[in-house]
Formats: sequence, C-alpha cells, structure tokens
Amino acid sequence: MSTEAKVVVVTGASSGIGEATARRLAADGHRLFLGARRTHRLDALSREVTESGGTAAFRRLDVTDAADVRAFVAAAREHYGRVDVVVNNAGVMPLSPLDALKVDEWDRMIDVNLRGVLYGIAAALPVMRAQGGGHFVNVASVGAYEVSPTAAVYCATKFAVRAISEGLRQESDGTVRVTLVSPGVTESELAEGISDPVAREAMKAYRAVALPASAIAEAIAYAVAQPAGVDVNEIVVRPAASAR
Repeated sequence: MSTEAKVVVVTGASSGIGEATARRLAADGHRLFLGARRTHRLDALSREVTESGGTAAFRRLDVTDAADVRAFVAAAREHYGRVDVVVNNAGVMPLSPLDALKVDEWDRMIDVNLRGVLYGIAAALPVMRAQGGGHFVNVASVGAYEVSPTAAVYCATKFAVRAISEGLRQESDGTVRVTLVSPGVTESELAEGISDPVAREAMKAYRAVALPASAIAEAIAYAVAQPAGVDVNEIVVRPAASAR
C-alpha cells in the first residue's frame, strides 16, 4: 500500500458516502478538498477533520454546472498545488416507474449522475495530464450492472458511468488510474429524494439490510492506497444478506 499523502477532491461530500470517504481518507493522511451545495455541512466536516489533525478545505459545488466544476478543481489546485485524486461521488436517485413520466426527475438524474461525472473528468483530466498522473474514482451502483423496476433511468446513468470509466481507463495509457466503485444498498440520504409513493415504499424494504457508508469509504481508500503501478478498476460492494 502507498503511504504517500495525496490531494483528494470529493464531490457530494456533505453526507453519505462522500462524507464517510472524506473522514476515511483524512485518517490516511490525505489532504481533502470537499464540494457540495450544503456548505454548512462542508464547514462542519472540514472543522472536524482539521481538529482531528487532518487537512481539509471546501468550496460550494454544483456538479451540474460545468463552469462551476472547473472552478472547483482549479480552486483545489490553487489551494494545494496539485490534484491527485477526484472522487466523483455526487448523485441523486428519485426512482419511479417510467409511466409516471417524471421527466424533470429523469433530467436531474442525467445532469447529476452522468454529466456531473463527465464535468469532473473534463475539469481534472488536463490537470492530471500536466502533472504526470492522477486517479479518478467514480462512484456508480450495482445499478450499473442490472436494471430493476422504477430504476430504469437511474440505472441508465450508472451504466453510462461504468462505460465512461472503462473508456477513460483504456485511453489513459497508465498515466491516469480509473476506479469504478459500485455500492449495493447503502445508508444515505438518496432515498429521501424519491417522490413516487410506490418506489419510496419499495425502497424501505430494500434498505433493511443497508451497508454503512463507511464500508464504501473503505473500498475507495483501498483503491487510492495502491502503488502507482496498480490500477484497481472495478469494486462492487454489497451487503452479505442482499441478493442484489
């Protein structure tokens, strides 16, 4: 395992997997630059990290705005001098049957889950190329491998993230590492965004065996800690009691 302290950018860092990842990577000595829309939570998390002896800074971030993502990555580079790892974690999951025709929610998932990852790559890839290396960790889902009722659009965005991650890996010639981390059901605030009553009720039963967000953070930390010549490409993490 590498013990080198890295500059790690985390999107969607105000809760769930992003927040747990920030804590875990800070414990490993990495320097963090955190982004999300809820800056009061980022401020509290950054204070917690620094009071525990770690290093963290933050900036408000809207991953659906390409210019804002570029400014976010530029701010991280200005603050620390480089950007070694980008954890593209921000995501939304307003599940519903397709015949509910919740087009606005479809658009939101495409904007956050898919365009947000692409914007993160577009902002950080030139920086990583210029400094001679870097690492993208893209958080997908078991929905990147299978489709279930009410989740067609959500799964489509995660299938796309998986495809983009593999394409980026093949194009990187070993200079930029790419890891896809796909969680099964995990404790988070994602389900709170489900407006469809049928999908919301089904999610309650599905989440009965949810993993803690720290389990996904451990997987991310494992990939980040590998030596420069080792590229962990895909990690799927499911609850042991879950069939999906």
